[in-house]
Amino acid sequence: MTGTASKNRQWVLAAHPDGKATADTWRMIDSPMPEPGPGQILVRTLWLSVDPYMRGRIAAAGNYTKGVAPGELMQGGGVGEVILSNHPAWTPGDLVESMTFGWQEYAVLSPDLPGAARANRVNPDIAPPEAALSWLGMPGLTAYVGMIEIARPKPGDTVLVSAASGAVGQMVGQIAKLQGARAVAIAGSDDKLAWCRELGFDAGINYRTAGDMKAAIAGACPGGVNVFFDNTGGPIHDAALANLATHARVVICGRIAVVDQAPEDDIGLRASARLIVTRSMIQGLVVFDWWHLRDEAMARIAAWHRDGRFRFRHDVLDGFERMPEAFLRMMAGDNFGKQVVRVA
Repeated sequence: MTGTASKNRQWVLAAHPDGKATADTWRMIDSPMPEPGPGQILVRTLWLSVDPYMRGRIAAAGNYTKGVAPGELMQGGGVGEVILSNHPAWTPGDLVESMTFGWQEYAVLSPDLPGAARANRVNPDIAPPEAALSWLGMPGLTAYVGMIEIARPKPGDTVLVSAASGAVGQMVGQIAKLQGARAVAIAGSDDKLAWCRELGFDAGINYRTAGDMKAAIAGACPGGVNVFFDNTGGPIHDAALANLATHARVVICGRIAVVDQAPEDDIGLRASARLIVTRSMIQGLVVFDWWHLRDEAMARIAAWHRDGRFRFRHDVLDGFERMPEAFLRMMAGDNFGKQVVRVA
């Protein structure tokens, strides 16, 4: 294979973490260069994504989809350049995004697979290629589905967003504003809240310094919370549910604050009485259930971007060797914006 390396570096799972993941959760190996079969493409990885859902994939317990076993390639999405094609619709030099890259420098993709496994073209004239891993990709679809399809904010509603400066939270707040709602950010630093205000959020709460979160949310949302987009779970979730307005909608998207805990330890205040009084709805969101809306969502988000109606921030680490570091940084909340790794 002209122009390619002779080996393929990969990160594989060393062991299921007991509690928090560490740098030793993965190990790097050298594998033979993969060969594409009929209808497949060989891709050189340019960008890789780290996302909170990956923590569930490396847990020993079952999840909503197949996990990663020790010794297996770590799963994840990426963007790359086609260097060899056995598919009539793809040629060398094309840019491609897929959720099936894995943590490796070269990947064989099957473009015609259905759903989230398919390969999607990346047009660098619309946005930088890494955007296909953030606002013009899975996180953007997550925010779009959660807001447009599930929460459906109305003009004047108050939308509360946890992890508001993260990959999904940035989009959620801006979509809320596009729908005429009032957006309130929860984030872990004043710098992150300042960025959220630049994006159009109307108010913000630093959960690290706020003290009583129930009171802090009540102060920022005096009429109650009409929509709560929950990216964290834990005590923030409990405080938000205590402040729901009548007929509130709660979208449970992530639980990064408690994901390292055993399921039996992830128990907060019971909210059943508050849910009855407010007649609120709670719905879990797994974006892969909504992949059929990807093209619609990406077209609408691209139009918003073209019109200058939203902004987005990435947190970039350079080097394939830094994949575990990037993951641990995201899990600790030390990233500022969507965490990506520039591989090449």
